[in-house]
Amino acid sequence: MGTPHNSAEIGQIAKTVLMPGDPLRAKFIAETYLEDVKQFNAVRNMFGYTGKYKGKEISVMGSGMGMPSIGIYSYELFSQYGVENIIRIGSAGSYCEEAKVYDVVLVTEAYSESSFAKTQSGYDKDKTYPSKELTDKIEVKSKELNIPIIKGCIHSSDVFYREGDGEYYKDLHREKGCVGVEMESFALFHNAAVLGKNAACILTISDSFVTSEVTTAEERQKSFTKMMELALEV
Repeated sequence: MGTPHNSAEIGQIAKTVLMPGDPLRAKFIAETYLEDVKQFNAVRNMFGYTGKYKGKEISVMGSGMGMPSIGIYSYELFSQYGVENIIRIGSAGSYCEEAKVYDVVLVTEAYSESSFAKTQSGYDKDKTYPSKELTDKIEVKSKELNIPIIKGCIHSSDVFYREGDGEYYKDLHREKGCVGVEMESFALFHNAAVLGKNAACILTISDSFVTSEVTTAEERQKSFTKMMELALEV
């Protein structure tokens, strides 16, 4: 039996799930890389698929935008569908010159002003962390595949449109060590920690606060292939 947000039956979702924010990116990955693909979810158009990559079963499912959304989907995958590993593959805005558009970032910690973790379980710190073993595997695989990565802290923001002078990102880079910003990792890492599961995050820089470069929605959906292939190989 499914949940209010996921129509999959038990056994239809693999132990490892790749989770982009955009459900159309999930559809692209399934159609491009997986064999014997079966769609397990279309509730709210949050597409989910299970197939095989080089003979191994894997699932891919969208998470939506923001911590409440990924919080729901990842919690259900971990707690009700027996998923052991979730690798978020998403886009991020760069806070520093070192992280350029199309660079791949391996997240080592997520900083947030969010109250998600405190509300969910009473956790009152401002950083959450990915699973070390899974993150280490991604780093090793990136070297094998000759895919350069930047390791660092990411800012998981609750706010996309932020009022003010627009210079706040400099403080977050300098004081918190944030290389860039997205909106989900803090909650994903917290859910994994609470439930004793594994989570990691690979991001591709889609735009830059420093240079004002941006990518289109279609480019974000289909062109971040290095990140996708790294996650699949892991």
